[in-house]
Amino acid sequence: MNTKKISLYGVLIALALILSYVETQIPAFVAIPGMKLGLTNIVVLVTLYYLDEKSAMAINVLRIIIVSVLFGTAMSFAFSLVGGMLSTVMMIVLKRIGKFRIIGVSAVGGVTHNIGQIITAMVLLGTKAIAWYLPVLWITGVFSGILIGVIGGMVYERLSKINIDEK
Repeated sequence: MNTKKISLYGVLIALALILSYVETQIPAFVAIPGMKLGLTNIVVLVTLYYLDEKSAMAINVLRIIIVSVLFGTAMSFAFSLVGGMLSTVMMIVLKRIGKFRIIGVSAVGGVTHNIGQIITAMVLLGTKAIAWYLPVLWITGVFSGILIGVIGGMVYERLSKINIDEK
């Protein structure tokens, strides 16, 4: 990996960390526990489309680890890791299929992130009773995923006009 790519990774991870912190400062706008906008997914989505799949996965894993160390707990790490990895894998699969636009890929990413979190809760709590909460999180995941997809699409369009040798 050359210096330009390392620098770009550093900037993307720093941006994801900043967005993660900003998101913690936004008051809950709905009374749905566990619902977040997922602002850091803008960085993952743009990385997936602007760079490549491995970069998106690496940025997401590093972001999850750093945010968990700085602001989280072991539980938040588990929820973030499972949700984030499932989400990123699904976004990679949909992008590879090529029949979905960035907004659709992001919406599915939002929903699968929530599925990963519910699976984690079921395993950690040892109960399937929490599964009733999935439909609520699916709705919020779709809406936040669409919003993130719109923003990510705009960022990607602007970045596409910039020539970086590492693309």
